[in-house]
Amino acid sequence: MSILVYIEQDQGKIKSSSLEAVSYAAGLAQLQGVKVNVIGLGSIASDGWDQVGLAGANAIFHLEDKRLDQGVIQAHADAIAQVFDKVGASILVLAKSSLGDAVAARLAIKLDAGLVSNVVGLPDLSNGFVVRRSIFTGKAFAETAISADKKILAVKKNIYPIKTDGEVIKVESLDLTISDENFVAKITGAEKAEGEILLPEADVVVSGGRGLKGPENWGMIEELADSLHAAKGCSKPVSDLGWRPHHEHVGQTGVKVAPTLYIAIAISGAIQHLAGVNASKYIVVINNDPDAPFFKAADYGIVGDAFDVVPKLTQAIKALK
Repeated sequence: MSILVYIEQDQGKIKSSSLEAVSYAAGLAQLQGVKVNVIGLGSIASDGWDQVGLAGANAIFHLEDKRLDQGVIQAHADAIAQVFDKVGASILVLAKSSLGDAVAARLAIKLDAGLVSNVVGLPDLSNGFVVRRSIFTGKAFAETAISADKKILAVKKNIYPIKTDGEVIKVESLDLTISDENFVAKITGAEKAEGEILLPEADVVVSGGRGLKGPENWGMIEELADSLHAAKGCSKPVSDLGWRPHHEHVGQTGVKVAPTLYIAIAISGAIQHLAGVNASKYIVVINNDPDAPFFKAADYGIVGDAFDVVPKLTQAIKALK
């Protein structure tokens, strides 16, 4: 019996959310007294594997097939199912993401496994296998029991720290047969914004709201974001008014983010916006209204005029560099 972790990569770089999944699996393995196996698919840079070992992996398998670079769901599910059986795993751990959700759903059927998504903590093994998951866009939790012999856990981002005290281990190459039928659906092209940090992948996000009074005042948001190497976001009213492009809209009906740090400037904190940012590790709110709802969700808050606070904050950050 063992645990298998599926790691995701983007242009050859292993995602930090997958490293979190490896460390989560290491914590679970310690409870069960089993080993952690990791599977990576496609072209992955060799220097990224050291982090996987340090994060807690005991064995790493790599299927270097360039056809898998694009994240074709059927092919990834087929490859993972084969490795799951090969290593005698009983639990699959992966990061919750758009690709992870799709792959996990297919694997639940392939493996006849119980699937729980949005996992926010290690399971309680005192009376079966019970995991806590986030529900209602992070406003509540549910304790979910899995009775199936095989289990799949999709771990929410920013809920488990990445370990660095593991060991660097050798990567074992795999030679699996992936049926051509799994590549019937093809991704013919992908358009990605260039020259900026993308919201879904950002470690720091700086967002502005309607309280900034107009697009002509966005320069200070951009300057603060640049000083922090952060992605830029905005509230829905701002994108609806055409002050900022729609791909910067953060919220329930826009882009959902889970950075380490989210800075909300002149945003009141409507429930639709909070639903898109509540997975952030730390939230800082800057608003001149002390009764703004966002302060209730904030880890740190500054009550003050954004036009006074933000330039001073940017200046202080630059002075530290």
